[in-house]
Amino acid sequence: MLNILLLLGGFVALIFGADKLVDAASALAKKLGVPNIVIGLTIVAFGTSAPELVVNVFAAINKNTDMVLGNVIGSNLFNGLAILGVCSLIFPLTVKRNTTWLEIPLSFLAAVVVLIISSDIYFDGAASNIITRSDGLILLLFFAIFLVYNVVIGLGGNADDEQTETKDYTYLKSVLFIVLGLAGLVIGGRLIVTGAVNIAAAFGLSERIIGLTIVSIGTSLPELATSVVAVRKRNVDIAIGNVVGSNIFNIFLILGVSTVVAPVPVNPASFTDIFMNIGACLLLFIFIFVGKGRQLSRGEGIVFLLLYVAYLALLISQE
Repeated sequence: MLNILLLLGGFVALIFGADKLVDAASALAKKLGVPNIVIGLTIVAFGTSAPELVVNVFAAINKNTDMVLGNVIGSNLFNGLAILGVCSLIFPLTVKRNTTWLEIPLSFLAAVVVLIISSDIYFDGAASNIITRSDGLILLLFFAIFLVYNVVIGLGGNADDEQTETKDYTYLKSVLFIVLGLAGLVIGGRLIVTGAVNIAAAFGLSERIIGLTIVSIGTSLPELATSVVAVRKRNVDIAIGNVVGSNIFNIFLILGVSTVVAPVPVNPASFTDIFMNIGACLLLFIFIFVGKGRQLSRGEGIVFLLLYVAYLALLISQE
């Protein structure tokens, strides 16, 4: 019970910290004259991925490496199957041209890159599979390119279409909330990793399973909340763009930083998750071109949800 409370308390602190950090950093950037579109594409986007990043850094430091890869892949599967499934049930999701031809293929590329850097035995004849620090640096270079692309596209478009609400904080209040947000992230991240590892040990579950389910779903709550609110307001392109962008962030930034902190040995069972992630990305691309043009329908959303439930059942059967 104590470990469950630690886990729940960690999620509350983590999401509170991310929310305050985004609000304060956005307000500070606005006062410093940073364009609204850049705030949305960098600070806000980073904020929704901050929970996964902090949890993974602590997991890497503590050598809970199964949780590192599990959290990244689990978050991407929850985003791509569960969140898009739920959102498309609320309202069919229309996809922007840039998202269709650039961001979704890039998320598919990111999923394939994980497979490649995890397959040392197959490609190099190595004794074991491990995602090394050099692999992590390559992922971070991919992330830098993606970030520059986002900013250039944003500045070149109509900024009025990408308005980001910002709080009207003073400089002092912004700095205090940034510190408070960071503290929430750090405390929450440590509590989650400690609670998750202890729960895994108590129930005889692997760190991989805990990372793929409880931890990844919990750290993906900001993406779920953002996407559902966007769809209810009929900003459907924001919902799907948020999910696809988050998946790219998770692999290039979060997995990149995590493996730079500590190399990640790849559990043979993780290849099931990696292939599932590739399949989910490919299925999203296919669904966009089936039926109505560049749209994810309610029926396709149901397929996504059923696939996610089937995947969870597969995980349970493996334990």
